[in-house]
Amino acid sequence: MNQEQQSLLLRSASCFPLPPGAKFSYGTSGFRANASLLESTVFRVGILAALRSIQTRSVIGLMITASHNEVSDNGVKLADPSGGMLTQSWEPFADSLANAPDPHSLLQLLDDFVKKENIILEASPAAEVLLGRDTRPSGETLLEATKQGITSIMGATASDMGILTTPQLHWMVRAKNKGIEATEVNYYDQILASFRCLLDYVPQGNSSKNVSDKLIVDGADGVGGEKLEKMKTRLGYLTIDVRNCGDGVLNEGVGADFVQKEKVVPRSFGPADAGMRCASLDGDADRLVYFSVLLNSNKIDLVDGDKILSLFAVFLKEQLGILNGPEDGKSNKSYQPSLGVVQTAYANGASTDYLKQLGLEVALTPTGVKYLHEKAAEYDIGIYFEANGHGTVLFSDNFLSWLEIKKQELSLKSKDQHKAALRLLAVSRLINQAVGDALSGLFLVEAILKHMGWSIHKWNELYQDLPSRQLKVKVVDRTAVITENAETKVVNPAGIQEAIDAETVIYPKGRCFIRPSGTEDVVRVYAEASTQEAADSLANSVVRLVEQYLGFGRS
Repeated sequence: MNQEQQSLLLRSASCFPLPPGAKFSYGTSGFRANASLLESTVFRVGILAALRSIQTRSVIGLMITASHNEVSDNGVKLADPSGGMLTQSWEPFADSLANAPDPHSLLQLLDDFVKKENIILEASPAAEVLLGRDTRPSGETLLEATKQGITSIMGATASDMGILTTPQLHWMVRAKNKGIEATEVNYYDQILASFRCLLDYVPQGNSSKNVSDKLIVDGADGVGGEKLEKMKTRLGYLTIDVRNCGDGVLNEGVGADFVQKEKVVPRSFGPADAGMRCASLDGDADRLVYFSVLLNSNKIDLVDGDKILSLFAVFLKEQLGILNGPEDGKSNKSYQPSLGVVQTAYANGASTDYLKQLGLEVALTPTGVKYLHEKAAEYDIGIYFEANGHGTVLFSDNFLSWLEIKKQELSLKSKDQHKAALRLLAVSRLINQAVGDALSGLFLVEAILKHMGWSIHKWNELYQDLPSRQLKVKVVDRTAVITENAETKVVNPAGIQEAIDAETVIYPKGRCFIRPSGTEDVVRVYAEASTQEAADSLANSVVRLVEQYLGFGRS
């Protein structure tokens, strides 16, 4: 690092001192905290983004958001060249950078890292970082600090893309690195064209069965509602009534996180909406859940991420089946596309059983989108969703290339198989393959419901969720708990897994696991059973086991 670059970094960093006593950790959601503490952090992440762009010779994304957190919080996270999350190998450096106590320590860290990673700063290709932010009032100030971080690396430019959903920024990064035009309008064009294409190939007779053309959407008073208002003016079929679109407090009594956890109606919904098809976005529109309001109640029937995953799996399996043609010729086919579903241990056991009964391969990973995404990428078509409504579908490049050729071959042979190929290609363009996206997911749900001729009630009847309970136990050292098998089995402390198994077997359809939190000193307990009373009892029994083996009290 030359003298001029060092001087520039020292001057810039001195404007953004680390808040006293602050400690930051980069996780699945990047860095998050009260917005008043974050200026130094976003400045430093700007530097990180510029270095990542130079190293990868690609465009990097930087999003300022705290997603479903309260409005006083904010956060920052990076999008890698693929549009996915920052590579895990850079996370420890992100932590060190954010916590460097003063400008000289920061400069030393940067100098060491640049040498270790062999990042050539002199005469390197220009770096570019795309910036986005959600609607939080603190976003503008934090964006300015981020720009100063980026431009403190000589030759790096910050391209402000404006107020966006998090998935829009990830989509733009992925598109730009593939040489595709990457504006917000391009994003809308691709989603809506793909949606119309899927509607064009809905089987005759299915389109009018049981499917209302009205959808009511809770925008969480965040950025997603605003974007959906723009998109809905270009729709033919489907009338969207967007509520909670910036007239209330972000994420307060609204949004996918609130609806999924509390299972009650969000603000602005009431008895008049009973039985209607409703959906909820979260604050930055990367989560989606559906629900219907129960008659004469503020309670809802929740259709969560597990059910969205199941809907996608049913449809994609059906299209692959049509594409493959009659079973008797299957053995002679040279290429059989793989379809896999990826879940965590938190997925409701009834959903996993249902997917397996469909004949689908179901893989389990540790909790965290980065693990789900990585595993889903191993299949030709990989579907992953968390119950909280975050997930997507990935299509391999090999499969899409094969499908394009297959589409041409089938255009003169089989009408049904040709349509299946067109539908699959349309899904690959509609769904956001970079990251979970509530807007693209919503339009895919709507197209599939139309295709199947299903109401939200029919969809919700695919399977009945098993009652579950989640609790947490405060501990001094969460690292004392070590798990394996996608966090479903405890290796340490010795003996606790056998005790959990002995307790679980008492309850019909019992399932229970514990795992250390990734962010706080607690151990999380998840239990399922055939009744709510049994699930509660199992969870409480295992909490007592955790207290017994770890020697600390419950929170």
